[in-house]
Amino acid sequence: MGLEAIRLELRAAQRNEITEHQVYSKLARSVRDPHNREILEKVARDELKHYGFFKQQTGVDLAPDRRGASAYLLISKVFGITFGLKLMERGEQKAQAAYQRMAEHLPAIREIAKDEHDHEKELVGLLDEERLRYVGSVVLGLNDALVELTGALAGLSLALRTARLVAVAGLITGIAASFSMAASEYLSTKSEGGPRNPVKAMVYTGVAYVLTVMFLIMPFLVLSNVYYSLAVTIFNAIVVILVFTFYISVAKEQPFKRRFLEMAGISLGVAGLSFCIGLLVRTVLPTGA
Repeated sequence: MGLEAIRLELRAAQRNEITEHQVYSKLARSVRDPHNREILEKVARDELKHYGFFKQQTGVDLAPDRRGASAYLLISKVFGITFGLKLMERGEQKAQAAYQRMAEHLPAIREIAKDEHDHEKELVGLLDEERLRYVGSVVLGLNDALVELTGALAGLSLALRTARLVAVAGLITGIAASFSMAASEYLSTKSEGGPRNPVKAMVYTGVAYVLTVMFLIMPFLVLSNVYYSLAVTIFNAIVVILVFTFYISVAKEQPFKRRFLEMAGISLGVAGLSFCIGLLVRTVLPTGA
């Protein structure tokens, strides 16, 4: 590895440290929870210290990557601090490889990289964020809405063959099911007696269910062909599963592929079975349509 390549990687590492310092500092100023603010401020100080080390090696001041910092700040505000920071950690894997290469010439970097990785991972794991405490309630609402409504819409599509009728029937079914699921989550959370608030758990479950219902029914309200509508609905269901599985895989550090295939397989399997039931109902009990 040539001196010029080392110099470039040192500067890249230096910019990365000051960028992360800016992200942690701004997040610390934006949170209300004193516990989370203290953790974020601690990590921000560590990042600034690492920046100082690399500055000693390069001899220059570097500005942060403002576009990258803004992107992570926006992601953290929309999807939660824990998700944003762990997503940023994932992007550091290439940086860790660069640290190992530089450590061949500057052994002190190896220890810095190890301390940074372990310390930040430990500190980020201590963050207490409400939306992650209730992610189980969101999963419950999403899973049930995806499985039940995708299956119901598949069966209704073949039984009714009219997009607007399917939309009305699906909407009534979905809203009623969301109330039932939210009430069940309230009773379940209350009986557990844990730290979660039963009312908040109920709201998270109900809102997740209703939003998923609206997203799945939308094609039947926009398109006139019931089978095109069903195809778009199935596509929408896969998109929901893909996005939420990615969120869980990052925020909870769970395997993405296995969880995605499991959720998609269940939803599409129920939809296929319901479509067959709709075909059977259509055959045995013809409606004349």
